[in-house]
Amino acid sequence: MKLIRFGEFNKEKTGVELASGKKIDTSAFGEDYTEQFFETDGLARLEKWVAENEATAPVVGDDVRLGCPIARPSKIICIGLNYLNHAKESGMEVPKEPVVFFKATSSIIGPNDDVIIPKGSVKTDWEVELAVVIGKKASYVSEEDALDYVAGYALHNDVSEREFQIERSGQWVKGKSCDTFAPLGPYMVTKDEVKDPNNLNLWLKVNGHEHQNGNTNDFIFNVQHVVSYLSQFMSLLPGDVISTGTPEGVGFGYDPQVYLKDGDVMELGIEGLGTSKQNVKKYQG
Repeated sequence: MKLIRFGEFNKEKTGVELASGKKIDTSAFGEDYTEQFFETDGLARLEKWVAENEATAPVVGDDVRLGCPIARPSKIICIGLNYLNHAKESGMEVPKEPVVFFKATSSIIGPNDDVIIPKGSVKTDWEVELAVVIGKKASYVSEEDALDYVAGYALHNDVSEREFQIERSGQWVKGKSCDTFAPLGPYMVTKDEVKDPNNLNLWLKVNGHEHQNGNTNDFIFNVQHVVSYLSQFMSLLPGDVISTGTPEGVGFGYDPQVYLKDGDVMELGIEGLGTSKQNVKKYQG
């Protein structure tokens, strides 16, 4: 099942994209895709509702804006330097444990919304990533059981401002949390439709030029390890998003470095999880 949310920003309605590619409005189901929805076995209830109502549910047109496929999660947790080749291109030591940082949920936008270069920024960068959505509360879970706590997966562009992140001291969160820095979607694909999250192709282009083309089989720490690891330090709540790192090919890794500018267009995708496209605009204000 592919969950979507659509319509005006912060006023999104719920929907589902069917196997045929048709998108239907599930507003009559009566629930947003929130922490409570996932916590109360909402996916099973939604699947039953869709089976009974898909023929009569309103159709969502292809011209309608898509929002983030889940309602604002309690947290976005990111894993840094989690692809071997990306760690090498960054000139950093391959981590012995997952590198963990947070991204503000206020940075979340829809998959095709504009990305705004922050005020004063000259080093805004791209990062295609696999996002894992938690399905039930996870605390001290084992790697063997970790996938039992996953609801599904989504495409994420972990947009990053490298000066804010690296040169302004403190933690990475400052360079990761600017408004519009977390395009998510086009949909959340439930885990039953993803055979192996640790073997998915993913790519990103800027202005038609391919910068990233990798596979999650290059993970240093796979999905099961990351979910289990994080659950040793905090409770992962239903709807929480874990962004699992990016493959090589980011602007920061080039010599000379290359960064986003006003008018650029980013396109990205992950095998089975769809594609997204963001126009880049300079902050006005």
